Amino acid sequence: MFNLEKVISDCKKNKRKAQVLLYNQYAPMLLSVCLRYVADKSEAEDVLQESFLKILNNIKEYTGKGHFEGWMKKIVVNTAITHFHREKKHYYHEEIDKVVENDENLFLSPDKQFDTAELQQLLKKMPEGYRVIFNLYAIEGYKHREIAEYLKIDESTSKTQYLRAKKWLRKEMTNLNWL
Repeated sequence: MFNLEKVISDCKKNKRKAQVLLYNQYAPMLLSVCLRYVADKSEAEDVLQESFLKILNNIKEYTGKGHFEGWMKKIVVNTAITHFHREKKHYYHEEIDKVVENDENLFLSPDKQFDTAELQQLLKKMPEGYRVIFNLYAIEGYKHREIAEYLKIDESTSKTQYLRAKKWLRKEMTNLNWL
């Protein structure tokens, strides 16, 4: 049986067996977080490995306040963002004076069904800049101001990229007859 408190305690003591248990328990879930930011699976696995090194090196900092999964997930998201900055070959920075978000939402037709894997595949096809901001805003719940600070862009750029991501997603879902 997996005892999280014991595993964390043993990881803080650098016990290899506990580190392997922690990895085996959480790697699949955290890999899915990585795949939301990095489309290529092998690249996402690299981000996961780097994240786990950070988790294990900093586990002594975890105080037990808040959910441990959330603590690890935050490290994974930050590592993915750092990876995005490091690996981004061409970064197009766009500024606009004002972005007006429309109220047009994505509504799925009730007779259309798709599973999580299909949606993940679709998100992998999304242009990288759109995908990172879409994930941070729509899935992780960050505010545009926070995204701008993370990515070192203007807040309006974050809003623009998010709107474009929604438009791209809507178009792709329409092409697949999901809308």
